[in-house]
Amino acid sequence: MPALLAAKDLTFDTWADWFLENRSRPPVRSENTHRANLEVLRNLRPVFGGWRLTDITPEAIEEYLARRLRSRRKITTKLGTYQSRPLKPSTVHRDYRVLSRILNVAVQKKRLASNPCHSVEFPARLAGSTRKPHYLTASEQARVEFFAPAYLRNVVVIMVEIGLRPYKELLPIRKEQVDMENRLVHLPDSKTASGIADMPMSERARQAFESQLSESLDSDFLFPSTRPGAKKPHLTTLKKIWASTLKRAGIEHFPLYQLRHTFATRHSAGGMADHFVTQMLRQGDSTVFKRYSQAKLGMMREALQKLDRQANEHERTFATA
Repeated sequence: MPALLAAKDLTFDTWADWFLENRSRPPVRSENTHRANLEVLRNLRPVFGGWRLTDITPEAIEEYLARRLRSRRKITTKLGTYQSRPLKPSTVHRDYRVLSRILNVAVQKKRLASNPCHSVEFPARLAGSTRKPHYLTASEQARVEFFAPAYLRNVVVIMVEIGLRPYKELLPIRKEQVDMENRLVHLPDSKTASGIADMPMSERARQAFESQLSESLDSDFLFPSTRPGAKKPHLTTLKKIWASTLKRAGIEHFPLYQLRHTFATRHSAGGMADHFVTQMLRQGDSTVFKRYSQAKLGMMREALQKLDRQANEHERTFATA
């Protein structure tokens, strides 16, 4: 209560500055997350900047979201600024997520009694504007590995076997981080503090690491850059080669990062407890696991398609004695 009274004049601008400094920057959050927070706050500050935190209401937030949904994307060229298509609901929903996160921290720090975002109903349907994560089936993985160059094939195997993040954890790996004797890979840096760990290798992952070690004999990095004059000595993106490989394999495009969904889904479908899969994903929040295991629903549908509706009418039955 004393903290609530002391913070009654705290403005959103002041709190947003504190949030950016203490809850947005690395190592608490990744640099990409920090940039996204800065971009969203450029939209939030003109509306809520001068407001006291205690004056922000669910109605004010819903009005802001509705106004954003009616606005159009601004494009700046040499000839000036013009308005393009309307903003996607997913773009506006990002504003809502960041605002909710900022106010959640205010509740944790006793600057607010409750988060007004919890009483807000997002005024648009998101199902058609966001894609569900793609689950890579075994046959699709075989096709991807067939058409992929050796280094990308190793990336795919490592990601689906031990769930490493591609750009933050896997591509920057130095060979000294790979302990083949004990079948471990040391991750000294990650998206969050929970991601820093020693990850064990499965047999297939071990084979992929061995293959990549032989592919990169002249470098200290496991995935060295082949571009002359590159800013970093290791690969930093696989977007083009990933897209072309999926096209050759005849698979609809999905982000490489979603191979982590395949990793989580396969372990969960194999009977591993959800809380342990969360630890394998190295996520700080167990609720995040739900996003990674959505593909279990697809596997259930596949099982239902194999349902034999004539089982009791076969002349010979197959039953346990």
